[in-house]
This record gives sequence, structure tokens and C-alpha cells, in this order.
Amino acid sequence: MIAIIKYNGGNVNSVQNALNRLNVDSVITDDPEQIIKADKVIFPGVGEASSTMKRLKEKGLDVLIPNLKQPVLGICLGMQLMCKDNEEGNTEGMGIFDIKVRKFPSRGLIPHMGWNAISAQDGALFRKVEAGSDMYFVHSYYCELSGFTTSVCDYILPFSASLQKDNFYAVQFHPEKSGEIGSQILNNFIRL
Repeated sequence: MIAIIKYNGGNVNSVQNALNRLNVDSVITDDPEQIIKADKVIFPGVGEASSTMKRLKEKGLDVLIPNLKQPVLGICLGMQLMCKDNEEGNTEGMGIFDIKVRKFPSRGLIPHMGWNAISAQDGALFRKVEAGSDMYFVHSYYCELSGFTTSVCDYILPFSASLQKDNFYAVQFHPEKSGEIGSQILNNFIRL
């Protein structure tokens, strides 16, 4: 069973629909016991950083998530909140990844929205995914490049399209909206 973390934002139903297409059982929940007992956890995200962290703190999920031992996948805002801090709302994140989340400079169209290629792919999430594959992005803030970066995208500047540390995986793009390649990435996560 995969637990999809429920909070005041996010596109939890889109993620659950993508898992249903892969014939994978999932539950949308903010119950710590259900999350701890799950085989894997997905922390999706669409929304604003500071209000989302407030909601996570109310439920104690800001402490629970960094201490999970099973594979965890953060998506979009979920990825950003797994980082140390975020310029959006001057928000302190969970610090799983010791990197900053910054706003794209204004010299381009913001948000970064639509299909864009990822490169420099590395790690288990990218088995059977060709370099240069296009993924679907919607975001105004980005995670800096770091030693945790497992794929890179370039929009105005190069940024981390995905991160990995121990059992924590994160993607800035939306695999649930990225067609067959996104399904392959979700399937790779399920098979970890």
C-alpha cells in the first residue's frame, strides 16, 4: 500500500489516479499511523510553501516525514518542502536535503510551465528513461543544484529536476502528468 500525504494543497487525486492506472493500491491520508505503516509514501504538492508547512506542522507531519524509513517520493512543492528553506513566504523546510529553494529570476516567463527536457539522469527512478526525456513542470521556485541532484533541467538557469538522499526521492516535475515516461518513473519508485 502506498500512502499519499493529504494536506491543504496538492494534486493528490491526480497522483492516486496515476497509481490506479498502474494497478497500485493507495490511500490518501494525513494519519501518521497509516503513513508509518505504508510500504511507500508519496508527498505530492501544488500550492504555497508557508501555508502548506503550517498545515503539516498542525498534524506533526513536518517531524514525521523526515523520520520515515520506507521510500518517500516528494513531487513539486513536496520536493521543495523537503529542502532546508524556501524563499516563498520565507519558509523553513524539513531539511532532508540541505539546499535552498529560490525564486526564478525575473528575466524569463514565470512560472516555468509546460514540457521541458531533463538531462544528467542518475539513479533508480530513471531506469528505462532516456536522457533528454520531456517532463511536465509547473513552478516559480527551483531547487539549487547540489550533490543530491539526480537530474537537471534548464529554464532560465540549470536547476535540480530531481533529488535523492538515502530513502528520500524528489522530483520537481509532475510524473502523474508526464505521460508514459512519468508512469515509468512512478513504476520505478513503486519497485524500489
